[in-house]
Amino acid sequence: MFSVIFMSILDKILNKRGITQEQLDPEEKETFENWRKILSKEELTIKDVKEFCQSQVSVIEGKWSDLNTSQEKKAEFIPYHTIYKTLLLTIDSPKVAREQLENQLNLLIK
Repeated sequence: MFSVIFMSILDKILNKRGITQEQLDPEEKETFENWRKILSKEELTIKDVKEFCQSQVSVIEGKWSDLNTSQEKKAEFIPYHTIYKTLLLTIDSPKVAREQLENQLNLLIK
């Protein structure tokens, strides 16, 4: 029931704007599907958050490489990109710290 309520919210947003899912460009469809996946769960995992952040970084970087996107519009994405990248770094930081420590200890063995 929880996911049905929120999934209908996404559909209502599209309907309000007079848009069908078929009219979305590939990046918008990816974002829409990510939102749908997230809203269909009662609890998010760290993996879910990481995947969402990675997909948003990809979408933003895709818009940055699009020659049809104005420089002003590209600049608007900088704070979002920074936040998503920071979240990804935060999620991965224990892994990176562990790898660095393992490398340091392996050097002591040699």
